[in-house]
Amino acid sequence: MKIEASKRLQEIPPYLFLEIDKAKRQAKQEGRDIIDLGIGDPDQPTPRFIIDKLYQAAQDGSNHRYALDAGMLVLRESIAQWYQRRFGVKLDPASEILPLIGSKEGIAHFPLALINKGDYALVPDPCYPPYKRGTLFAGGKVFLMPLRAKNDFLPDVSKIRSTVLKKAKIIFVNYPNNPTAAVATDDFYKDIIAFALKHNIVIVSDLAYSEMAYDGYRPKSLLEFDGARECVIEFHSLSKTYNMTGWRLGWACGNAQLVGFLGKVKSNIDSGVFQAIQLAGVAALTSGDKHIVSMQKAYQERRDILFNGLQECGFKIDIPKATFYMWAKIPRRFGDSISFAKTLLDKSNIVATPGVGFGDCGEGYIRFALTVEANRLKEAVERLKKLA
Repeated sequence: MKIEASKRLQEIPPYLFLEIDKAKRQAKQEGRDIIDLGIGDPDQPTPRFIIDKLYQAAQDGSNHRYALDAGMLVLRESIAQWYQRRFGVKLDPASEILPLIGSKEGIAHFPLALINKGDYALVPDPCYPPYKRGTLFAGGKVFLMPLRAKNDFLPDVSKIRSTVLKKAKIIFVNYPNNPTAAVATDDFYKDIIAFALKHNIVIVSDLAYSEMAYDGYRPKSLLEFDGARECVIEFHSLSKTYNMTGWRLGWACGNAQLVGFLGKVKSNIDSGVFQAIQLAGVAALTSGDKHIVSMQKAYQERRDILFNGLQECGFKIDIPKATFYMWAKIPRRFGDSISFAKTLLDKSNIVATPGVGFGDCGEGYIRFALTVEANRLKEAVERLKKLA
């Protein structure tokens, strides 16, 4: 019997982070002292009060059944209260918020709600891979918008052909940005909303890194701006903010019709988030800012260590205002990004992510994640100095 994957699956390249993890595991099996600055997975544990709430909720038998597709009302209300406090945005828990099994699955599934065969999604390059993958799985076409340093890693929508705009349904926006760590200006947000309304295009805003910001910078939500309620669905996550990557809890919010479309897709795919995890999410969202402030302080210290070290080693890099990534221009002597990532692993026992893995426009860059303790970052810098 001959079994073949579907054409769409064959056209999808291997998921970058799985390949990196495979190489990392092999190196560790060889007994090497690996400093992992690859995948953006917080190294600190989930705060104890969240774990305690999960433990308590998991013992309640009423939480052991199928979760409601729309999520628990108490969670949706907590999300609404958090958005109001954090961004000054008022959301209707009944129609404008949808809990997700992590924001990744919602982002990847959303194109199924809008994209027909042959429709375009406007996708930044470089970008978080599910923007492309979700579009392709839905039968759509990807139109890439280059993110260049000369434009502060913001897309120039004036360069998009009219023939593409006529068939475009979605534009992905992600600030603070993964992988470049760039941030957006108010003018950019106002312009992108005007662009979307003019061309009848939905904005998918990925706001996963809004709480990872430094030096007093406070990222904004697209929903804060006039016109956004007509065209924006925004995705958020507890993964980075509360060190809950493995818990898989996030949400979509914004335009009620778009949230409803995604809810219909998900009702045919999954049965919701385990209710004990939802209640743990409530505990996180209602806990105040103590943990977030502590987290920001720790990552800012790490950022400064690696930023200063990379500069000493001859890397061209801007100091990030947000995210826990460093997007560094690779000195020419090290070759392309895949070669350099291999050199880092082979000669310095450092795992980092080649920029080209996020798209062709990421070539020439390497992404470091600040996901190890400060002393390990100092050790990574010393290894880089020897390599330089």
